[in-house]
Amino acid sequence: MFKDLKTQLFASSMAAIVLLLLAVWFITRAIYTPAIIIIVLMCIFLVGVNLWFSSRVSEPIAKLSDHARRIAEGTYGIKLEKERDDELGVLTEEINDMSEKVAIAEKSRTEFISQVSHELRTPMTTIAGFIDGILDGTIPAEKRDYYLKIVSDEIKRLSRLVKTMLWMKGGYKIYVRGDARIYDYLCSVYCAGGVREFDWDYMANVFERPFEVVQTDTLPAAKDSPKAIGGHMDGCRIGFDAGGSDRKVSAVINGEAVYSEEVVWFPKINSDPDYHYAGIVAALKSAAEHMPRVDAVGVSSAGIYINNRTMNASLFLKVPKEQFDAKVKDIYIRAITDTFGNVPYSVVNDGDVTALAGAMSLQDGCVMGLAMGTSEAAGYIDRNGDLLGWFNELAFAPVDLSETAAVDEWSGDRGVGCKYFSQDAVIRLAAAAGVPTDAALTPAQQLQQVQELARQGHPAARRIFRDMGVCLAHTLALYAAIYPLCHVMVLGRVASGIGGEWMTETCRRVLAEEYPQLPLEVLLPDDRFRRIGQSVAAASLPQVRP
Repeated sequence: MFKDLKTQLFASSMAAIVLLLLAVWFITRAIYTPAIIIIVLMCIFLVGVNLWFSSRVSEPIAKLSDHARRIAEGTYGIKLEKERDDELGVLTEEINDMSEKVAIAEKSRTEFISQVSHELRTPMTTIAGFIDGILDGTIPAEKRDYYLKIVSDEIKRLSRLVKTMLWMKGGYKIYVRGDARIYDYLCSVYCAGGVREFDWDYMANVFERPFEVVQTDTLPAAKDSPKAIGGHMDGCRIGFDAGGSDRKVSAVINGEAVYSEEVVWFPKINSDPDYHYAGIVAALKSAAEHMPRVDAVGVSSAGIYINNRTMNASLFLKVPKEQFDAKVKDIYIRAITDTFGNVPYSVVNDGDVTALAGAMSLQDGCVMGLAMGTSEAAGYIDRNGDLLGWFNELAFAPVDLSETAAVDEWSGDRGVGCKYFSQDAVIRLAAAAGVPTDAALTPAQQLQQVQELARQGHPAARRIFRDMGVCLAHTLALYAAIYPLCHVMVLGRVASGIGGEWMTETCRRVLAEEYPQLPLEVLLPDDRFRRIGQSVAAASLPQVRP
C-alpha cells in the first residue's frame, strides 16, 4: 500500500493518534461499560497495525542482517532478491552491489597470490635443486660454474619478484611460508647493509615502524582497502600537480578548466622546505585569482601520502630528516589551510591521479595511469572505479635485469622503472646515441632539446622514443601479470609532442606482435590533456560538503 518507510511510519503513528483521540472522546461522552469495550477493541486494532508494520520492517531487516553476516564470514557474490521499492529495497541493492564488489576483489586477490606463489616457487625449486646437486656431488665439479650461473640468475629473478611485489603493494612486513632458505635470503638483503637496504629503510619510514621479514606457517589475510576516488566536479576547485621539474595548477569551475599555469621549479635539489611551501602557496593563490571562491583543493604529488600527509617523496629529497618531519609531512595541509582556511582538501599520489584522469576520460575501469616526467609515476583504478590501496610505486620496481642496466642514484638499484620512463631515460639514451644536449641546462630543458631534434627529423633522436616504446611494451606485459589491465593512459612531459606519439605507436605494435593475448589499449591523449590532465583530475579529488 505504502512504498516508503517514512510514509508507513507516519501512517501508523497517525492511526495511533486518531485511535487515542477517539478513546478519549468515548470516555468523556459515552457510558462507562461501552467505553471500555471500545477502548479494548481499539487497542487490539492498534496492536494489529503495529504488528503488521513490524513485520513489514523487521523481517526484511533480519534477512539483510543475515545476508551481511554471511558476506562478513566469506560468502561472496550471492544476491538477495529485491522484494520492495522503498528504502529497504535500495539497501538490498546496495548490499548486493557490495557483495559483488567484494567477490571481484577476493577473486583478484586469490589470482594474485596464486600467480605470485607460482612465480616464486619456480626459481626456488631451481635454486634448491642445483645447490643440493652441487653439495652432494650429483653435479660434477667441471659443471659447477655453469649451474652456479643458473642459480645466480634465478636468485636475481626471485629478488626481482619480491621487490616488484613490495613496491606494487607496499608494506612493512614480508611473510615467508615454506623453504627456510627463502627466509634466510630475504633477511640477508632486507636489512641495514643489505642489498635492499633502501627498500628496508623506505618502508620503515613510510609506515613509521620497523621493517620485518617473518617466517610463518600461516599467511595472514590480505588487507587491501579499495576505495572510491575523485570524480567530483561541482563548484570552484583548484587542482595542483607537483612535479620534479615544474608545478602545474588549474582553476576548475563545474568541471571546466578556466585557467592553468605551469611554472618551472627545482624541488629535488632544494634543502629548504620553506622553498617548497612558498611555491605551493604561490600556485594556489594564482589559481584562486581566477575564481569567485574556492570550494575545494586537490593535490597530485609524487611520493607516498597517508591521510594527506607526506610520508616519503622525491620532491623533498634534499630536506634533512628533522626538517622533513617538522615541515614536510604536513606541508600540503598547512599550505591549503593557511591560504583558504577550512576547505575540503585531498592529497594523493600523482600516479593514482594519472589513473583517475584516465578513468574519468574513458568512463571505464581497469585503468593504469603512467606519468613520465622527472620520474615514473603509476597508479591503478580497478573495474569498480576504486583504488586498491596499493603503493603503485613502480618507479622502484625492476624492469631490466641486465648486468649493465642503468643505476638509480637514489635507491642504488639497477634497472628500475624510473630510469627507463622518465626524462633521465631520454637524456641517458641521447648520450649513448650521440644526440647533442647541453649538460649545463636542467634535465627538463635537455629533454626539450631532444624532443625538438626529434620533431625536426633527427634520426637518432627519433630512435630514442621508439626504443622507449619497445621497452614500455615489455614492461606493460609485466605489469599486466599482476594488475588486471584494459587501458593504459600515458601522460607527462616525456610523452609530449611527436616523441610521445612515436613511443606509444611503437608500444602498440610490439604488444600486438609479441603479446597478442593481452587485450590492452595504450592511450595517448592530446597534448593539452597530457600537460594539465593530472591537475584537472586532482581538482576532482575532494568531495564538497553540502
